[in-house]
Amino acid sequence: MLFQMKEAIQNTADIPVTANPDLSRHILFNSYKMKLTVHSLLAFLFTTLALADKVPFERLNKDDALLLIIDLQEGLYTLARDFDATLYRDNMIAHSALGQVFDLPVILTTSAQTGPNGPLPQEILDMYPSAPLIKRQGEVDAWDNADFRAAVRAANKTQIIMAGIVTDVCTTFLALSLRAEGYSVWANVEASGTTTGLIRDVSNDRMARAGVNVVSLFSIVCDLMRDWRNTPGATELFPWLDKYLPAYGYLARGHRAAIVNGSVGSGEDRLPTKKRGVKMLN
Repeated sequence: MLFQMKEAIQNTADIPVTANPDLSRHILFNSYKMKLTVHSLLAFLFTTLALADKVPFERLNKDDALLLIIDLQEGLYTLARDFDATLYRDNMIAHSALGQVFDLPVILTTSAQTGPNGPLPQEILDMYPSAPLIKRQGEVDAWDNADFRAAVRAANKTQIIMAGIVTDVCTTFLALSLRAEGYSVWANVEASGTTTGLIRDVSNDRMARAGVNVVSLFSIVCDLMRDWRNTPGATELFPWLDKYLPAYGYLARGHRAAIVNGSVGSGEDRLPTKKRGVKMLN
C-alpha cells in the first residue's frame, strides 16, 4: 500500500502541461491536492503505527485489586527449584502478606490437596481465616472451577495480583484465562516457582506476550502504595518490608541507627552527602 502511494505521488509529477493555460492550471491544482491527500494519509499511517508500538502503563490501584494465592502448596513447593529453597519460601509468604498490609480481598485455592500436592502452609492459612478457600479436586486451570470463577467475580475487582506453583501451569494457565476474561493481571515473578530457570523464563515470556504484567514484589508494593506519605505508606510499610524484604528493611535500619547514634565514622564526613553538625566518632 505504501509503495502504491509513493508511485501515485511520483506519477503526478509527470503530468504534461497543455497548450490551454486554464486546463494546465486545473490539472496542476488537482495534482497538488492529490499530493497533499497522499502525504496526509501517509503521515496518519506512520503516526498510527508508532502509537501501536507504545505499551500502555496501567497503574495498580488498591481499591481495584484482588490478591490470588494459587496452589502455593507444601507438596508442590518441592518442585520450585528455580529459586533457593529458603528464599522461595519467604517469597511465598511475602506475596500472601500483601493482602494484609494493603487490605486487599484475598482468594486462596489448592489443587487436589489431599494427595501429594499437600495443603497450603499454615502460615498462609492463618493470615486469612475468613477468606474463600477453593479446594479444586481436579481442574488444573483454576478458572475451569465454577466455585473459583464465582469467587473472583463476586469480588468485583478488575486488577488481579497472583502467584502460584508451578509457574508454567498453575500461574500461566490462570493468568491467560483471566486476560481472556478482560482482567488486568500482575504476576509476581518472585512468588511463582517451577522446575528450572529455562521453564520459568519461557513461561514469563508467554504471559508477558499476552499482556500480563510480570513484576517483582517490590514493584507491586510501590505501585499499590504510590506515595510514601499515603496510608499505607512509610509508617506501615517500613516494618512490613523489614519482615518480608530484608534488603530494604536493613537499608532503613542502617539509616535509623545512624540517626539514633548521632555519629558517623572517620572519613564519612568527606562523602558528598555530609550533613553539617554531625559528630565524628573518635
